[in-house]
Amino acid sequence: MAAVTPDIAAARRLVVKIGSALLVDPAGGLRRAWLEGLAADVAEAKARGADVILVSSGSIALGRRVLGLPAGALTLDQSQAAAAVGQIRLARAYEEVLAPHGLTAGQVLVTLEDTEDRRRYLNSRATMETLLGLGVVPIVNENDTVATDEIRFGDNDRLAAQIGVTVGADQLVLLSDVDGFYSDNPKLNSAAQRFEVVQGITSEIEAMAGDPVSGLSKGGMKTKLMAAKTAVAGGCAMAIMEGSVLRPLSALAGGAACTWFLAEGTPQLARKRWIAAMKPKGDLRLDAGAAAALGQGKSLLAAGVTEVRGAFGRGDPVAILGPAGEALAKGLVRYTAAEARAIAGRRSGDIEGILGYAGRGPMVHRDDMAR
Repeated sequence: MAAVTPDIAAARRLVVKIGSALLVDPAGGLRRAWLEGLAADVAEAKARGADVILVSSGSIALGRRVLGLPAGALTLDQSQAAAAVGQIRLARAYEEVLAPHGLTAGQVLVTLEDTEDRRRYLNSRATMETLLGLGVVPIVNENDTVATDEIRFGDNDRLAAQIGVTVGADQLVLLSDVDGFYSDNPKLNSAAQRFEVVQGITSEIEAMAGDPVSGLSKGGMKTKLMAAKTAVAGGCAMAIMEGSVLRPLSALAGGAACTWFLAEGTPQLARKRWIAAMKPKGDLRLDAGAAAALGQGKSLLAAGVTEVRGAFGRGDPVAILGPAGEALAKGLVRYTAAEARAIAGRRSGDIEGILGYAGRGPMVHRDDMAR
């Protein structure tokens, strides 16, 4: 039976990656009309209730023109200088095109370290969730002004996939200069065939990925395939489409040529599997009331914790045990071991007085728990 392709109009949380070649013309100028069309698409998605995150290239391309830097490869220092200038212009451009639709843009700059370090990952996730909850459209880019070669994503395809997994997106769209994934490079081989749907990324599929073909973008098909592997494993379907039309998301909804990589389950299921596979760094033992509440799908409050064992930090995995020591779940704890011991058995309203600052909500949130 033929696979059913995702419907972008049904996306609950959508991440869109914009390549430099779409946003910036060869002379280094902003494609304003194209960006206004994208903003209209974003406004439509927001109006139907979707959260939208934009992962945008273009800061270095915009900045190098202002600084008069030469064509061709830039040194790391030159790239960082160009990014420092270009990020301001990029953020302002998004603010200006979204404002007429009543939408607020927010700039989020990240590095690879922000997703690899657990505390920074949790902070990034919490910030993104807060922005989305407030109706903001986050504009995400790699923080090229500070990232060294050792701590770079290196391309925004993989960054977009990681952002998609971080925020639990169900769809990711890579707006590119090619209209999908091909059996070979279509610019070099006219017999190359485009895949409409990829249900699983096999070794044969990986062997078909080529190298970058755009003069502005770093992301070739290899990096797009790496992004797809990250996205689909996190429960996020991913599309690759040629995005130069003025309303690219509308075109995708209308059946424009693309390749969909189908997700492996849902974002929620993928997150639960990820947590379940972790090795606990400590234990939280509960009273009978808290154990019953967990069985009803509720979060774990400090008041229901009777014992804390182990040495763990905020965001580390812990085992959640019942009154008799039976395993109930694993979860990512929101407090350090010392903090957890201090507030165990205490009501939420008492936490600020004990710790000296407002608490972070439940000890373990139900979204961070695998039963």
